Amino acid sequence: MKVKRLEFKNYRNLVDGVIEPCEKINVIYGNNAQGKTNILEALWLFCGGHSFKGSKETEFIKFGEKFARIKASFFSQNREQEAEIIFGANKKEVVINGVKKNSSASLIEKFNAVVFSPEDLTLVKRGPSARRRFIDSAICREKLKNAILISKYNQTLNQRNALLKDIYRHPELGSTLEIWDETLCSLGSKIIFQRLKYIDKLSKDAQKYHFGISDNTEELKIVYYSNCFAKFGDSEDEIFDKIISAFRESKNEDINSGYTNIGPHRDDFNIIINNRKAKVFASQGQQRSAVLSLKLAEANVLSELTGESPVILLDDVLSELDKKRRDFLLNKIKNYQVFITTCELKEEEGLKEGKRFYVEEGKIS
Repeated sequence: MKVKRLEFKNYRNLVDGVIEPCEKINVIYGNNAQGKTNILEALWLFCGGHSFKGSKETEFIKFGEKFARIKASFFSQNREQEAEIIFGANKKEVVINGVKKNSSASLIEKFNAVVFSPEDLTLVKRGPSARRRFIDSAICREKLKNAILISKYNQTLNQRNALLKDIYRHPELGSTLEIWDETLCSLGSKIIFQRLKYIDKLSKDAQKYHFGISDNTEELKIVYYSNCFAKFGDSEDEIFDKIISAFRESKNEDINSGYTNIGPHRDDFNIIINNRKAKVFASQGQQRSAVLSLKLAEANVLSELTGESPVILLDDVLSELDKKRRDFLLNKIKNYQVFITTCELKEEEGLKEGKRFYVEEGKIS
């Protein structure tokens, strides 16, 4: 897919305007705190309406204004398409190809991107929740039904947790727990099944990239850890049986803690380099190579699963990488449409062709 045009009004600190990127490399440069990342964030919002910076929707609206609007024209699914998102103080409107939609989730499967920020470089060392978000973000961009599935799971989990807290004070409610167990385990088994399929593809692709960046000296694997012992190759029914059995065993622990201790919300994955856990044994350089391999694999897997090459968004990543890793990254993304933010405009080999946008105090030139 290719972005043809991005329009913004009252968005963050950006001066109202339009950019028309090229189909290859688009370099967005300027000093810090000028608005470069805001452009990438606006593009990312068309993947499903959530900021990769974790910002609230009210923060998208320029100070003193009542609304913000972003609009994108892009080529996807073999045709020209258009999407618009309007953020108001109390509501959000989404319009796709002239038709109003109920939520920004409708954008999933129409607009696809992969974002890579300096924070991602710490993925190996960070806690399990960051790695779960990494997997779930990817499978949600693959299919709308996965996003709906995860949303339903989280709603049911919150309801079960609320009941667990009530059971601790009112034991007579214990008999109602099984009603939520059946639903939560059914949803959870589907999520784990989708994650395992995705991790299998991701691991194979990441392994190839890591071989390349390590000059064939390191083997990388991604191993999913399920606290109900589900594994790749299990059917959804088999995963359901495992998770419901684990639920029964942890019932007393759940009631005592007031929290659901089993399920995909507690799972994790390990990055293994040469049969050793990267988060324990890998150097900083190895960790960065591993994450670089993961993000490149993410783009490739999404291309295969959706039939569309995602837009690549690199938010000030090049400055965090040494020359070898920068050159490797730029070489591997040369066939994608890419948006890169950077403070210093360097004449890297991979940046010579394309289009450049200078940002100063929100004004783009």
